[in-house]
Amino acid sequence: MRTVFLKILTVISSLIMLVTAPGGSIRQPLASRRCPAFYGTAAVAKPLPAISVPQHPYLAPENTNGMHGNSYNTGTYDYCGPLGVNPVVKSRAMNVFGGLVATLMFDSQGRIMCISGNVVGFRLLLLDADTLEILAETRLPQRASTREFFKTLDFSNISEDTSGGAYCHLLKGDRPIIGNSDNVIQIFYIDESSGKPEWKVEAEYDIAPVLEAGAFITDAIPDFAGNIWFVTRPGDVGFVDAETKEVHLMRLDGEEIQNTLAICADGIYIVSDYAMYRFEIQNGEPVYTWRTEYDRGVHTKPGAINQGSGTTPTLLDVPCSDGSVRKLCAITDNADDRVNLVVYDRDTGEAIVTEPLFASGHSVSENSIIAHGRSFIIENNYSESGAGFLVRDPQSDPGVTRIDMNADCTGCEVVWESDEASATVVPKLSAGNGLVYLYTRVQNDDIPKRTVAWYFTAIDFETGETVYKVFTGTGRNWNNSYGPITIGPNGAAYVGVFNGLVSIADGK
Repeated sequence: MRTVFLKILTVISSLIMLVTAPGGSIRQPLASRRCPAFYGTAAVAKPLPAISVPQHPYLAPENTNGMHGNSYNTGTYDYCGPLGVNPVVKSRAMNVFGGLVATLMFDSQGRIMCISGNVVGFRLLLLDADTLEILAETRLPQRASTREFFKTLDFSNISEDTSGGAYCHLLKGDRPIIGNSDNVIQIFYIDESSGKPEWKVEAEYDIAPVLEAGAFITDAIPDFAGNIWFVTRPGDVGFVDAETKEVHLMRLDGEEIQNTLAICADGIYIVSDYAMYRFEIQNGEPVYTWRTEYDRGVHTKPGAINQGSGTTPTLLDVPCSDGSVRKLCAITDNADDRVNLVVYDRDTGEAIVTEPLFASGHSVSENSIIAHGRSFIIENNYSESGAGFLVRDPQSDPGVTRIDMNADCTGCEVVWESDEASATVVPKLSAGNGLVYLYTRVQNDDIPKRTVAWYFTAIDFETGETVYKVFTGTGRNWNNSYGPITIGPNGAAYVGVFNGLVSIADGK
């Protein structure tokens, strides 16, 4: 339960309206000095086959263009991430209070383009990928959930709101596309004509006239023909026509959409809190060509945002034993006792796999699935206490598992299960070295009592064994609070935390 002190601190920080970065590292409490800097041993790279995701014709190169690495949302990068060799940890505080960096993208110069959010609002930033210095920034419109927070002091209004820029994507030519909280889809670019990089708006598409009051864009992304698709939490699905710029819309009555879309040549994949959908355009309008309901349970579980799937759809094209390629779409459901990995045939919408996950009565999946080859990796996000930064002593149940489809993609098997507890992070896989990256809280005799210590954690893709852990920091500011891990083309890994951004890289 929120303390009076935290409420006062939140209000004071909000009223300051200090939305520029303090300009330094994230603050470390004194207890941080007593936490071990490293557990385990440095990894030896065991590269995996390159990811088999077609390059989206309108997005920047795969691995650089969004939160999940590509339009299939596989969470897998060809880059070799940190091996744990003499690790170097850097951080950047983006605000006095808050500043979490969500989606990270990389431009053609290797710079970071990202969104930083706090209790005041969102900013679009350009960062130096090595120093984390802010090179350019622009403020996005304030979200309705932020204004509601000022009235109620209920932070869940902000933390459970995925609209207004939490998701964004990078188009070809280093141009972020964002659906802002005014329901305008904006395309930005960097103007360096003055000698200093500045954000400018290239194009805008006003969606507000077709939406009902209280509906806000969760995400906007082009399809393979250049039409810009968007979704809202109250169930709107629409697109801006690539040629006419007209807006076309349909609503999934009584359903919510909390996650982003998966895009491929054969369709647009969207999960609501009731069903999995494949959409396409027919006669100039958005229509779904199949809809398959899943088990949504009877309540919202501890650690979940709503009563429904917490995962963004993940796509795979898997070669089968007979020489064919099976086109798959995977999510997790919200079944009461244990959530399930549900894998659909993208052509028919048939659920071909329903595999229970994690411990009975302690099973939640709120973050996107990692996919590579014929494998899916899922983490458990069940948390009785809550795992966000508002909780003084955040606890989460353990569980990370790898599940592989069989040779003809008609069933699956559990390959390994790990006891690591990766509470809120969007995990990632480096195909360049065969490591799965998590963000975990460590509690043992090495850690000072009542200290909430956070570690960047690597486990082996093949075996599920923990390879190493790198200490990042302690306390609320270092809590991941549902931000992602991102692997950069420079070999560093980045973790969005409550107060900003952390980078972890191998040293010399």
